[in-house]
Amino acid sequence: MISVFKIGFLEVSWVDFVDIALVSVLLYQVYKLIRGSIAVNIFLGILALYLVYLIVRAAQMELLSTILGQFMGVGVLAMIILFQPEIRKFLLVIGRGTEFRENIFKSIANWRHEYHDDFDVGEVLEASKSLKGTKTGALIVFSRDTELKFYAQTGDALDAEVNKRLILSIFSKNSPLHDGAAIIHKGRIKAARCVLPVSENDHIPATYGLRHRAAIGMSENTDTLVVAISEETGRLLLARNGKYLRALKLKQVEQKILEYLHDDEPVRWEEIKEEESEATEPSPAKG
Repeated sequence: MISVFKIGFLEVSWVDFVDIALVSVLLYQVYKLIRGSIAVNIFLGILALYLVYLIVRAAQMELLSTILGQFMGVGVLAMIILFQPEIRKFLLVIGRGTEFRENIFKSIANWRHEYHDDFDVGEVLEASKSLKGTKTGALIVFSRDTELKFYAQTGDALDAEVNKRLILSIFSKNSPLHDGAAIIHKGRIKAARCVLPVSENDHIPATYGLRHRAAIGMSENTDTLVVAISEETGRLLLARNGKYLRALKLKQVEQKILEYLHDDEPVRWEEIKEEESEATEPSPAKG
C-alpha cells in the first residue's frame, strides 16, 4: 500500500482518505434520517453511555466496567430494536436509488406506466374538492409499487374501483369506515379504515392534528404519497418522504399525484411550477 504521508508512526494512504469520505457520507445520511425525531436523543444517549464505558475501562474500574460491558455487549441488538423505523427507512432509500431496481424491473415499470395512464385521478380530485368544501376529514394513501398489506390488514378490505361516490361514502362522518385511511393501489381502493404510523418529527407545527401526523408518518415509513384533508379547516395536505405541501390548488395536487404514479418526480419533490408556486406553503426542508 502506497502511503501519502506519515504522522509519526502513522502512515496515511489514499485508501484511508476514501475510507474516511465514505464513513462521513454514511454518517451524514444517518443524521438526515434521524434529524428532527426522537431517535436523535436516543442516539446521543447511547453515544454518551459508550464514552462513559471507555473512560471507566481506561480508569480500570473493574465492577462498573463489567456492568457497562455487559450492556454494551447487547448494544447492537438494542440499537436494531430501538432504531427499527430509521433502519427500515434507510434501507428503503437505498433500495429506491439502486440501478438494480431500474434494470431488473424495467418490464414491470413499463407495465406500470401503461396502467397509471388509465387511472382516472380526476375521481379522487373531485372527491377531495367535495370533502374540502364540507370540511370532512380524509386520509388517502397512494401506493405505486406495493399493496401495503401490513397496513391494509389493519382496516377493512374493499378491493373496489376508485370513484368519487365511493370515496365520499368512506369518509362520510356517519360511515363506520371514515376513521382511518383508504389505500389506493393499481387503480383500486384496496382497504379503508386503515391505521397509519404517526410521525414523531418535532418540527411539525403544533396545530397539526393526528390525521396530518399520520399522513407524514406514513410517507416517512413507506414509498407512498398521502393526501390528508383537515376536518377543522378543510385544508389539504400532501405528504411524501416526510416532507409535506399545504394550501395547494387541485391542479397542483393532480400534478404531484401524476408525477408520483408515473415515477417522474423532481429531485426536490416540494418544488412546484413557478406560475403556480404562490399558492404553496412548503414545509421546512428535511435535509
